Formats: sequence, structure tokens, C-alpha cells
Amino acid sequence: MARVSLGSPAREQAVSVSIATGAYGVSFGALSVAAGLDVWQTMALSLLLFTGGSQFAFIGVIGAGGSPIAAVLTSTFLGIRNGFYGVALAPVLRPMRGPRKAWASQVTIDESTAVALAQPHEDVVARRQGFWWAGVGVFVFWNAFTVFGALLGSALGDPGRYGLDAAAAAAFLALLWPRLGPHRAKVVAAVAATVALALTPVLPAGIPILAAAVVAIVAGWSAPPASEGVPE
Repeated sequence: MARVSLGSPAREQAVSVSIATGAYGVSFGALSVAAGLDVWQTMALSLLLFTGGSQFAFIGVIGAGGSPIAAVLTSTFLGIRNGFYGVALAPVLRPMRGPRKAWASQVTIDESTAVALAQPHEDVVARRQGFWWAGVGVFVFWNAFTVFGALLGSALGDPGRYGLDAAAAAAFLALLWPRLGPHRAKVVAAVAATVALALTPVLPAGIPILAAAVVAIVAGWSAPPASEGVPE
């Protein structure tokens, strides 16, 4: 079969990432409905919040019976990282203002950042293409599959019967672990996960995740200063 070319490696990478990531919206849609949200509320989360990890955290806390405050705090902690992505992307996306700037902030996510920064440092055009194609692509596919998953979840019932409850978590772990390059980062991740698991039976839903975040913050503050710059 002939390979379809989109004109540049950045665009091809972005489209591949968009389709693969967007497909996990099925899991989110089904799990959101199972957690007690209706289809419209589920769609609103994907359209407005639009950061997968935070969305899963929010419905996870709600579904486990946690308070709305704990759900919002947990979701916010996970979403803060997008602000740091903006710092790394600022040299690539400037100058920009008005609606275009607002739209860029909405699609500044893990995938758009990763595809943009994976392009050659000196090729600003390729980096911009990677950012916009991945960001907009994930937005479109994620929201489309969210609707599909929400309707599917409403029709089929418990998503756990079909493995949709585990699919997103497994995919997130598979994406995260290879990026924890230094040994220290893996140790911190393991300790944080252990703390969350240990506290889950004794604390309200959402609080164990916040405790795990505190572990990572303390580890970051206590880390020795790097002798060299951190690579993108």
C-alpha cells in the first residue's frame, strides 16, 4: 500500500499521535458516564477542560464518591503542567495575540508539546506545524471519541466489563515510564505510587493522589542542582 504523505515529517507525526491519542477518548466517555455524569457534561469536560489526565482524575474521584473539591484539586494539580509547557513553547509560537493566542493555550497539551519539541531546534516552521497539527488533531479526535464513548457507555453499562476502565491507565503508564529517564525520577515515581496505594483504603477519594503529588514536589525541591542544562 502506498504511504500517504502530508508534506512534512512534523505533520505526519502529529496526525499519527492525534489518532492514537484521540482513540482513548472512548475510555473517557464511557468512564465519565459510569461515574454519574451525563453525555452533555462529559462532552463539556472534553471541550473545555481538554487535558486527558486531569479529566480522568476528575471523574475518578467523582466515581469513587469523593467530594467535588477533591476532584477539582486533583484535576488542577495534574493540569498545572500545561502552564510549564507554555514556557517551553513561547519561543516557537511568538508573536501571537487575540483569539489565536487563546486557541493556542487550549491546545497546549502533552502531545502538541512533544511533537513540536521533537522537531529540529532550528526549524521553527516545523515546530509550529507539529504543535498546531497535533494540538488541533487531538482536540478533534478526542472530542469525537468522547461522544462515541459516552453513548457507548450509556448503552452497554459497566465499562469494566470491556476493559475500558484499564485501557486509559495502561496507555498513560506506557507513555510515562519511558520518559522517566534518570534513575531518581523512576524512584520518585515509584515512591509516589506506593504512597497513593497505601493511602487509598484509609483516605477519601482524591486525597491519595494529592499526597503523591506532594511526594514529587518535595523530591523536586530537594534535588541537587543540575550541572548541565536540561535537554528539551
